[in-house]
Formats: sequence, structure tokens, C-alpha cells
Amino acid sequence: MSTNTTIRADTDRPAGRADGPWISDGRKPPASRLRTAGRRRSVPYLLLGVLLVLACVGGFVLISLNSGDRQAVLALARDVSVGQVLTAQDLRQVNVAVDPGVAVVGADQAATVVGRPMATSLSAGALITPNSVGGAAVPADGQAIAALALKAGQFPPEVAPGTRVSVVFVPGQAGTVSSPPSDGGTVWPAVVTSVIVPPNEQTTVVSVQLAESAARQVAAVPAGQLSIVMLSTGGR
Repeated sequence: MSTNTTIRADTDRPAGRADGPWISDGRKPPASRLRTAGRRRSVPYLLLGVLLVLACVGGFVLISLNSGDRQAVLALARDVSVGQVLTAQDLRQVNVAVDPGVAVVGADQAATVVGRPMATSLSAGALITPNSVGGAAVPADGQAIAALALKAGQFPPEVAPGTRVSVVFVPGQAGTVSSPPSDGGTVWPAVVTSVIVPPNEQTTVVSVQLAESAARQVAAVPAGQLSIVMLSTGGR
């Protein structure tokens, strides 16, 4: 008697209904329930991926900060020559990590170097230091500075420190030396380092930097037999 009652109770259960986590009739769960379960499982993986990305970014930032303090400093935007007066167009700002012992010029200190002559020749990208400007430094190896006493007409009045020039041998008048130096050379490329007009003098002293061998040749030429030709800036 009790057995029949139990059978009827099971038979009366609505089709597709389950009282527990199992399904008695062997049917697959609806697709909507599968999608819901899949979304629930994918959410933790998505969060884990986001956390991993954030951790990587944070680690990169920490490494960058610990690699050194980066400062905004001045560098050259183009090549400059010794004696050339520095302009704002010659400079650009760069952010670099600088050791405490390295002397640099901050980007906010451009006024301290603009308008001053270069103490040495530097290439584009070189950092500006306090010693980069001022009086001309001792010529580099293989270079020398020669002084030319020139009269009006022997050099363009536009010549100034930093100007690229050619020093040209000019044959002298009758009774003077008219041949070029014995060791050869009649034209020597150079860069003007200074232009000085002594008081009560009719000559102008133009100092030029050029190769050491060329400087010896130029110095051996008697006064009055040299002229200066002003060249283009060479794309600067």
C-alpha cells in the first residue's frame, strides 16, 4: 500500500521539474542556463586578467622611477661651432636621468646661455653645460687658432664669431712675396672665434680656428696677403 503511494507521488511530479541538482528524466539543461553558468565562470578569469595587467603597469612605473630622477635640461638642436653666438633656435628641451655629479643647464635656465658665444664646437644632441658657453676653450687636438690682421675690403663686415670662412692667399704687390707658402695651400677652411677692432687702428684682428697644419701655413704668410671669404652656414 505504501509502495503504490510513493510511485504515484513520483509520477505526479511535473515534467522537467527537478527538486535537486540532478534531473531525473535525463534531459539536458536549457541553453539559457548553460550560458548563465558560463558567464559566471568567465567573470573571475576576466578580473584576474585585469589585475595582472595593472600589476605589470605598476611594476614598469616603479622600475622607471627607480632608474633615476629625470630632469628637463637643454641640449643642442643643431650643430654649433666655437665662437658662435647661441640662439634659442639652437636649443631644445630633453628629459634625461642625470647623475648628481654631472653639470647640466636646466630648461628653465635658457636665459643664462642664450646670447653667449660657444666655448667649443658641439654636435646636435649634445647636452649644454655651464662650460659650453663663454670664452673659447683651448683648441681640440689637431686644431689651432691663428690671428689675422685684416684691413677693410679683406673680409666681409658680416663676419662674426661662429662664421664659417675660407682663408685665401692673395699674391702680393711688386717687391713683396707673391708665391703661396712652400708647404702648399692657398685656401684654408676655418671658423671665426673672435673679431676685435683695436682702438686707433686701421686693421681688424680676426681669430680663426683651423687645422694645426693649416694654421702654421697661414701664420707664415706676410700681413696683407690673406683675405677671408664668408661661407654658407652649411644647413645649420
